[in-house]
Amino acid sequence: QGHLAESGGGLVQAGGSLRLSCIASGRTFYAMGWFRQAPGREREFVAAISASGGTTYYADSVKGRFTISRDNAKNTVYLQMNVLKPEDTALYYCAADDSIHNAVYYHRNDYHYWGQGTQVTVSS
Repeated sequence: QGHLAESGGGLVQAGGSLRLSCIASGRTFYAMGWFRQAPGREREFVAAISASGGTTYYADSVKGRFTISRDNAKNTVYLQMNVLKPEDTALYYCAADDSIHNAVYYHRNDYHYWGQGTQVTVSS
């Protein structure tokens, strides 16, 4: 059984920064990603990273502000979020898949493991 545990969310003023962490356990994960869901909205893609960390994808709304990275020795993926905006407020989820080694996914249906989420609130 695989397990993902997010941390690092919180309340921050607009323009501030946060770093989210997701610790994976129970199995070897390849593709990993971050999604977010605001109240009344569908869960949306934020960023994704390949197993080696050499390939990354970002949603247009966060490109240039967010950076996804991973430390495979620590089984951890990170999301560094800078220049945060009120519209970034959401519950942020870590997602992972263990099927294809060099895959990178941006569609939520491609991920089979999900964390419980960590809340990010950006005040104006």
